[in-house]
Amino acid sequence: MTLTGLVQGAAVVLALEGIAYALAPGAMRRALNRLAEAPEPRLRLGGLVAAVLGVGLAWLLQAR
Repeated sequence: MTLTGLVQGAAVVLALEGIAYALAPGAMRRALNRLAEAPEPRLRLGGLVAAVLGVGLAWLLQAR
């Protein structure tokens, strides 16, 4: 994985998040409120799962 690939991945994430806010700002606000109220252990687990899935997917795509 190159630095260019990493930056491209970050750009895609930003674009998808921007689209979500543009199309459904109320739903995004509700989701953020629910996240703010979630207990820390649940947030940590969710972050860990997301990180592992992201690294795994990047590795699978790189291996092709």
